[in-house]
Amino acid sequence: MSKKALLAIAVAVLIPLVFYAIARQYGVAMPRRYYPDSVVTKIKDGKEMTDTVWHRVANVSLKNQLGEQVSLDQEEGKVFIADFFFTHCASICPILTRNMKRLQDGLKIRNEIKRVDTTFVRFLSFSVDPVRDSVPVIKKYADRNGVNPDVWWMLTGPKKTIYDFALNELKLGLQDSVSVDSDFVHTDYVALLDKDRVVRGYYHGTDTAELARLADDIVFIMLEKDKKRKSIFTELRPLMIPFIIVILGTILAVIYFSRKQKKNESI
Repeated sequence: MSKKALLAIAVAVLIPLVFYAIARQYGVAMPRRYYPDSVVTKIKDGKEMTDTVWHRVANVSLKNQLGEQVSLDQEEGKVFIADFFFTHCASICPILTRNMKRLQDGLKIRNEIKRVDTTFVRFLSFSVDPVRDSVPVIKKYADRNGVNPDVWWMLTGPKKTIYDFALNELKLGLQDSVSVDSDFVHTDYVALLDKDRVVRGYYHGTDTAELARLADDIVFIMLEKDKKRKSIFTELRPLMIPFIIVILGTILAVIYFSRKQKKNESI
């Protein structure tokens, strides 16, 4: 094998390893996680390690605009974008719904142009006035606002179920800038949940800049590694150094013997 061929192999092997190391060292800052439930201490390879158990939002089951009983559990592995509205709201709700519609359409365009799988996203809009917002009422509202039921559920059901979810699971009232009346949840805040149903962010749904940040965070979460699955680099890490040594040793050996051969030919 020629020196050029060996150098090409070395470059092909070493460049991915270098980029991997750089990515680990200067990785993109992912959206933060909210609400640790506990911290678990364990021993791994003789070292004490701590792992945070984050609050997983509980399942909720309600009726959507099609009259179907739906739940978070049936959408396992999806990212959720949740907001709260009521159909006769004349202040923030129309703006919020309009901006959510733009986000829904933006993901569809991204899917068609860049061939990105956006089926992992589920929009959830909870009515905070479910007594007045029956299924036919939210269906009419959804149709009027261009809501696609394949990706966006408008939900109604028992008021206690909806309010418990907003206050005790999404914990809207714990945010410094959120003023939430426990008797009537009326907020423009949108919550982002990852595929483990952990809260990853809150965004003002009436602010287009905030919605742009939400769109970016959705992409980051989509690219996020699944901690339960081992990376190929994790499995190969113990072999990396010996592999690099073998490659470099082979290159040096070929160069040495090539030079020796040329020297002998010149004598």
